[in-house]
Amino acid sequence: MPGGIESADVKDRQRTGTRPTAPQSSGEPPPARAPSRLAVPLRAGIGAAVLLCLAASLIHGVMVFLHVAPPNPVSRQFSRQVTAWVYPLFEQNWRLFAPEPESVNRQISARTARIAPDGTVQVSAWFDLSAVDTSAVEHNVFPSHTTQNMLRRAWTTYSELQGSDDEPRSERAVMIQKYLRNIAANRVATLQHGAFESIQLRVIARPIAAPATSDAGRPAATTARAPVDTRLLPWWKVTPDGN
Repeated sequence: MPGGIESADVKDRQRTGTRPTAPQSSGEPPPARAPSRLAVPLRAGIGAAVLLCLAASLIHGVMVFLHVAPPNPVSRQFSRQVTAWVYPLFEQNWRLFAPEPESVNRQISARTARIAPDGTVQVSAWFDLSAVDTSAVEHNVFPSHTTQNMLRRAWTTYSELQGSDDEPRSERAVMIQKYLRNIAANRVATLQHGAFESIQLRVIARPIAAPATSDAGRPAATTARAPVDTRLLPWWKVTPDGN
């Protein structure tokens, strides 16, 4: 009898299609996957990039601080390295705790020249580069550093190094001359169509008058108009595409 009952029970299970239940999990976590072959080099590359950025930021901060700080033994000892790092892209026009506001408004314009097929020299009209920068800054909540300072600071540094005869007397003066020429040529190339072979700059400086003051009951005295200074730079040769 017991054998007959067990065989009947097996037959009933086969008819109903029931399957034996799987053993329950013991609660242990699944085995960890082996790391990918690219994971280790990728992490190492990211770590190296982060360290490189931090090192470059630290070096840049130290160099700029030595540039704007009052003269000291450290800045004198590493003056060549500081100058090579700061100029011309990171130049500062102020000293620590002593800003130097502009005292004149400068209008920097440029014109180009090219030799026509018939041998004549064709000179373009003046392009007001300062007006282009001013229009890009006005009504702009976050104006870029390029439109605010690049052309203006390039000219200020050029005028300090060249003097009134436009003759460079040092390697830095030659570098600043090329820097100013390239800025003007690249901006003019975006404003006009066609190649040119030479470029010339004109700078009109209009001094900013001091605000008029008056005593009580007396009209404010009119300030004499300061003279306007116009400086015309020599023609500079550029490549046919204006670079």
